[in-house]
Amino acid sequence: MTKRPAALAALTVLTLGCAAPAAVAAHPAAPEAVAAVVKVTTAKQLQSALAAAVPGRTIQLADGTYSGNFKATAPGTAAAPVTLTGSAKAVLTTPTGGGYGLHLDGASYWTVQGLTVTGAQKGIMADSADHVVLDDVTVHHTTMEGVHFRNSSAYGTLRNSRIHDTGLGRDGMGEGVYVGTANTLTDRSDHVRITGNTFGPNIGGENVDLKEGTTGGLVSGNTFDGDGLTGRNSDDSWVDVKGNDYVIENNTGRRTTDDGYQTHSLRPGWGCGTVFRGNRSDLTGATGPDRYAIDVTDYDAATCKVTIGAGNTVTGGRGLVNPGVPVG
Repeated sequence: MTKRPAALAALTVLTLGCAAPAAVAAHPAAPEAVAAVVKVTTAKQLQSALAAAVPGRTIQLADGTYSGNFKATAPGTAAAPVTLTGSAKAVLTTPTGGGYGLHLDGASYWTVQGLTVTGAQKGIMADSADHVVLDDVTVHHTTMEGVHFRNSSAYGTLRNSRIHDTGLGRDGMGEGVYVGTANTLTDRSDHVRITGNTFGPNIGGENVDLKEGTTGGLVSGNTFDGDGLTGRNSDDSWVDVKGNDYVIENNTGRRTTDDGYQTHSLRPGWGCGTVFRGNRSDLTGATGPDRYAIDVTDYDAATCKVTIGAGNTVTGGRGLVNPGVPVG
């Protein structure tokens, strides 16, 4: 049996900018010869690696600053996702302050792990990209939202991450994480999971905004800090739920201008079905008109039920939930 050339085996790890061996250039690459790991050290190499991504590939960032707006469009697969990884010292930055720091545009089945995004208008944007996982990332100093799942980006995950100093324009449009699109029901960014993250300080809008048209997500085990709330765009709570059938559980929040959590029915039949359980709310210092840990603005037991579990607690404010909403 003919022994496989060593040059082909060596292609499982590739550093961009290095020429391929001549022996490989002379023959079509076998499937096993596709580079599994691409190591990059410059912004230009990163742009090239994102453009050339294939299922199963890992793009590995060295520590350093990568300046520009970075975009990925090639999807991975369920069996072979694409991974973009680096430490928190691998920093994507946009010196102009415009555009997206990292744009996953149709790039389903991507995992982004460890790195930092800063300086853009919006930090990490997923558009029409399902099964995107953002794990242990840091997003800060954006003029608008930190992370956004948009244009029916379903089954996304934001976990174990740190979001702070967003919405630097202080116009109430700097959410920590934004799911869906306002004033439409066609954006089905459903089943998004937001777990184990630290939000704040200085989030210039709600820490989490869940828009009408989205459904079935989970917000669990997060820490919220509302010291950046402005009230200029109705941002007066840590979490605003306008979608349906969310579970909000085991979160801890402090510092808010008014409420901890709110539900709103901006469209008939929406803002319903949310379950709140095990959340700990500190409303000390809140000065708004309501000051409830959970403010259910459109409760109807028959058509728009919201469930308030007995495990929720509150310190300060006027109480756990507004009158007329049952607990337990």
